[in-house]
Amino acid sequence: MAERSFKAEVQDLRKGAGDTFTGEGILAITKALLENGVGYVGGYQGAPISHLMDVLADAQDLLGELGVQFEANANEAAAAAMLAASVHYPIRGAVTFKGPVGVNVASDALANLASSGVSGGALIIVGEDYGEGSSIMQERTHAFAMKSQLWLLDPRPNLTSIVKAVGDGFELSEASNTPVILTVRIRACHVSGTFATRDNRRPALTVAEAVARPQSDFKRVVLPPMSFAHEHEKINARWPKAERFIREKGLNEVFGPAQAKVGLVLQGGMYNGVIRALQRLGLADIFGNTEVPLYVLNVTYPLVPAEFFEFCEGKDSILVIEEGQPEFIEQALATHLYRAGSKVRLHGKDILPMAGEYTGQVMLDSITAFLKQAAPEMLPAQVRAPNQERPKIPDLSKTVPIRPPGFCTGCPERPIFAALKLVQEELGQHQIAADIGCHLFGSLPPFEVGGQTMGYGLGPAANGAFDAGGDKRAISIIGDGGFWHNGLSSSFTNMAFNKSDGVAVIVDNYYSAATGGQDIMSSRADNDTKSTKNPISKALKGVGITWVREVPRTYDVTRMRDVLREALTTPEKGPKVIVASSECMLNKQRREKPLAQKAIKEGRRVETPRFGVDEDICTGDHACMRLSGCPSLGLKVLDDPLRDDPVASIDQSCVGCGNCGEVADAAILCPSFYEARVVHNPSPLESRVAGWRDAVINWLHGRRAARRLNFGDAA
Repeated sequence: MAERSFKAEVQDLRKGAGDTFTGEGILAITKALLENGVGYVGGYQGAPISHLMDVLADAQDLLGELGVQFEANANEAAAAAMLAASVHYPIRGAVTFKGPVGVNVASDALANLASSGVSGGALIIVGEDYGEGSSIMQERTHAFAMKSQLWLLDPRPNLTSIVKAVGDGFELSEASNTPVILTVRIRACHVSGTFATRDNRRPALTVAEAVARPQSDFKRVVLPPMSFAHEHEKINARWPKAERFIREKGLNEVFGPAQAKVGLVLQGGMYNGVIRALQRLGLADIFGNTEVPLYVLNVTYPLVPAEFFEFCEGKDSILVIEEGQPEFIEQALATHLYRAGSKVRLHGKDILPMAGEYTGQVMLDSITAFLKQAAPEMLPAQVRAPNQERPKIPDLSKTVPIRPPGFCTGCPERPIFAALKLVQEELGQHQIAADIGCHLFGSLPPFEVGGQTMGYGLGPAANGAFDAGGDKRAISIIGDGGFWHNGLSSSFTNMAFNKSDGVAVIVDNYYSAATGGQDIMSSRADNDTKSTKNPISKALKGVGITWVREVPRTYDVTRMRDVLREALTTPEKGPKVIVASSECMLNKQRREKPLAQKAIKEGRRVETPRFGVDEDICTGDHACMRLSGCPSLGLKVLDDPLRDDPVASIDQSCVGCGNCGEVADAAILCPSFYEARVVHNPSPLESRVAGWRDAVINWLHGRRAARRLNFGDAA
C-alpha cells in the first residue's frame, strides 16, 4: 500500500501469550481481532482507522497462516456487504471505516444486515471522528445504531479496555444474533499504552471451509413476510438477550463509593476526561479511585434499565455526560426514571454544552457546576467560595486567524487550481462543485475554487441541477480515490446517462492520497495482491463518455489552462472529462528521499533541483503567491533602503516541483524564478569547473564593488 512499510507493526501482530504489546489503540484492535478468531476482515481506509487496514495489507503471510480473509474494499458499502458471510455461517467477521461518513455510505448493507441478524459474530469498527480535530461533519453514529437496532460499544480509552471490547463485541453479537458497532474515538485510536497479548486464534470455521459446505436459510432474507418477523425478533428476542449478556458479563462498569448523594453516568469514551476533572477537584487520584460514583457505559446502546436503577439507588441527583447531540442517552434514561416514578433528579445538557467536544476544561467547568448544585459539600472550600475571581480567558478567536488545512509543498493539485483560476480570469466565474479529498483544499485561499461538497465521489453528481443549459458550463472536481470509491457509478454514469454538458476534472495523483496514500485501481505501482495500472480514461469510455482529455503532467500549467479552456468553450455537446495526472508529492518524496540519501552516503553523484527567486528582478507584486499558495514560497525583506516592498522568496522546504516558475510563465508574471541543480558528490572535473566559475564571479563582484559609490565615506 503506497510507499510506507508496516513491517514492524506486522511483527507485533505475531506476539503471543506472555508478551506485551506497546503502541496505539487502533493497532491494539488489529491484534485483538486475531486473538479473537476473526475469520475475515474488510474495510475502507480513512482517519483514524487507516492503520488497521494498512497493517493487515502488509500482513498477508500471517493472515494466510491463520486462514483469515482480508479485503481492502472499494468503499464502505462493499465492506459492510462482506458481513453477509456471518448471516448463515458461524464465522466471526469485522469491517472498519471512518465515522458517520462511512456509516452513511454503508447504511443500506448495514440496515439489511441488522434485519437479517447474524449467526457468527459481526463487528463494525467505526473511527468516531468527532470534535475539534475532526475532518468531517459533526455527527454521531449513535442515531444509526438506534434506527436499526445495532448494539453500540464505546469502551474506556485505554488499550486493555479497548482490546477487551473487541472480544466482548464478538460475544455480544453471537449471544444476541445482532451485529455490533465498536466506536473508537479519534483520541482512543491514537492513545498509546500496553496490554498483555494472547496467542492468535485460527477461526473455528474459515471462509474457505464455509465455501466448501454452502448453506442458507430463506428466513434470513429481507423479504416479506420475513422482514416483518425480523422486527419482532429484534425487539422480543435479540434485545432481551443483549441486555442479559451485558448485565451478566459486566460490560458496563461502576466505580466509586456504593453510597453517595450524587453520581455521574458517562459514555466509556469520556472516562479519561471525567477522571482528570475529578482529579483537579481533589475528588479522584491518579489511579482512578474516585469519591464520586461513576456508571461507565462501555455499551451505550442498548441501555440496561435494571442496572441503571441500581446505580441510582440512594442518590438525589445524576449527571449524564454524553458528548455530541442530540442527547440520546439522557432522553432514554429520563424516560426510564419517569416511567418508574423515580424522584432522582437528572441533569445533562442543562449543564453540559449541547454541541462541541468535551475538552478537559469543559469537563471541569460542567462537573463543578453540577456539584455546586447537587453536593456543594464535596467540593474544596476554594471552589465553593473562591476568594478571588479567576482571570477571564481571552477569546482568541477574535484575533488569531483560523488555520485550515492546505496542500502539501509541491502538491501536483495546486497547478490545476492555478490553471482554473487563470481560465476564469478569461471566461468569467463558473459554477464549481468540489468533492472529498485533498483537492477540496482548492476551495480555500488563494484559489477559492469549489463551492460545496456532497460526499465522496459525488462532485460531478452535485452539479446535476446545473445541466439545464446556459452560457457557462458547470465544472466539477473529483479525485482518483473518489472516482473509484463511488464516482464512476454515481457521478460519471449519471453524466453519461443524462447527456450532461458539464466539465469534470479528475485529479489523478496515483493514490487514495487523502486517506494515507493507499493504492487504487489506477495506481502506477506494482502490487502483488491488488489490480493496479487500470487507466481512468478507459473506465470513462466504458460508460460512454467519449470527450476525454489527459494531461500527463499537471505542473504544465499552460497545457492545463489550455485544456480547461477547450472543455469550457468547445461546441461539442455531452460530458467533457479531463484526467489531470501527477504523482502525490508526499508519496514521491517518501519513496525518493531515502534512496537519494543512501546514494549520497555511498558517495554516488546525485542531482537535486532547487528553485529560487532573483531578488534584483522580482518586483514585489506577489501575483505568483496568489496563483500558487505553496508553503515554501514566502516573503523576504531586503536590506535595501530603495526597496521597501518585500520580495518573493523560496525557503529550504522546496521540493523542486517547479510549480512556482510554471505559474509565473503561464500567467506572464515575471522572469524572476530560476532553477538550479545541487550536485552531491560531484566528479573531479565538475569540482574544478565550479572553482573556476567561483573565481570569475568573485572577480566580477569585486570589480563591481570597487566602482560603487560609498556615501558612508563622504559623511
